[in-house]
Amino acid sequence: MKFSEFGLDEQILEAIHYAGFEEATPIQEKAIPIILENRDLIGCAQTGTGKTAAFILPVLQQIKKESPKGTSTLIIVPTRELALQINNQISGMAYFTDAHSETVYGGGGADDWDREKGALTNGTDIIVATPGKLLAHLKMGYVKFNEVRHLILDEADRMLDMGFYEDIMKIVENLPKKRQNLLFSATMPPKIRKMAKDILHEPEEVNIAISKTASGVKQSAYCCYDEQKEALVEDIVLARPDYDSIIIFCSRKNKVNGVVRRLQRRNFDTAGISSDYEQNEREEVLMKFRSKRIRILVATDVLSRGIDIQDISLVINYDVPNAPEDYVHRVGRTARANTKGEAITFVNPDDMRKYSRIESLVGPVVEMLPLPEKLGPGPEYRASSGGGRNQRRNFKKRPNNKRNFKGKGGNSGGNKGGRPQNRQGGNRPKGNSNSGSKPQS
Repeated sequence: MKFSEFGLDEQILEAIHYAGFEEATPIQEKAIPIILENRDLIGCAQTGTGKTAAFILPVLQQIKKESPKGTSTLIIVPTRELALQINNQISGMAYFTDAHSETVYGGGGADDWDREKGALTNGTDIIVATPGKLLAHLKMGYVKFNEVRHLILDEADRMLDMGFYEDIMKIVENLPKKRQNLLFSATMPPKIRKMAKDILHEPEEVNIAISKTASGVKQSAYCCYDEQKEALVEDIVLARPDYDSIIIFCSRKNKVNGVVRRLQRRNFDTAGISSDYEQNEREEVLMKFRSKRIRILVATDVLSRGIDIQDISLVINYDVPNAPEDYVHRVGRTARANTKGEAITFVNPDDMRKYSRIESLVGPVVEMLPLPEKLGPGPEYRASSGGGRNQRRNFKKRPNNKRNFKGKGGNSGGNKGGRPQNRQGGNRPKGNSNSGSKPQS
């Protein structure tokens, strides 16, 4: 379905056309008409399917049509990175209109607080906020939300995982009773259903490929011990000199630092990002990574959702994520907008049970690979294993372990101290260009 068929304002269509998009994604095709009819909606779609544009475009249409006096739309998101990404997308789609947006998120200084206070007091068309920082402003008594007509909760499952349920409900208490409510989530566990029941009114529901990885991702895994992981990362990166954008996800920030140090010692362009970084440092890191000045970004799950970085060649799960849905989001950093990508997961004995839950969720699309001989034998994969560092290490390594799996196949980097890194040799690829014609989230 083409965007011109939705009945959107010509200025909005001009911005879409200027960005090179013509056809809507499935989530956009199904959600936009419902939102334009001012009905509540639950939208369930994986990362990279274009759900951000699915709610921004109809909201901009309403703003263009009604010309509200104060803040008409409140978008609540789990992280500052996602707030910035959505704000950037709003700026692009609203380029030819008079609509304005502002962000409200933690980690800023006095100037940021004053900017946010001005927007919340005087009103701006769209506010994109994280729950904690917005609630801090609400407690001061000057926030004016009496004109809010649209409440949007994006990455709702992630917000609940981060413990934001009570904050969200307190924010909702400060909004007009009569409003449109939109809830978007990559997964739909029972706690999301409860939130939807508490906030939404007779919502329509749109489900797009729930909890599945993008079809363009080639997925594989290695069973290995923790002491083998750093060498395995180096071996994988060396074997892929044409991959110019690589993200490595670690479970803890101290592991991030260790992996960064090792790769930097090998003269790879590498940077790390975690909650230890100040907001301006994180933004600088992301900017450099996006602009290809850094080849490898090592991060905690702060980057697993809500970051639109195109043309990621490879995602490495240094540790198995705690929840299967987090695996979907990590892997979703690659193969966005119908491109191809690769995802590799390291599975140690303690993570085997968690990994088996991932297999149950995503289906038989992951190939278990043998370790390079120079690293020695690793543990044998046992899906029912509860973990155990005491597992016997001398086992017969399974050759290839081919299980007839189907190999399926988006601000940036810099190190914390800003030291220039030597660029790893090797030809840079032309990359996976975004040849699709759909705005992606």
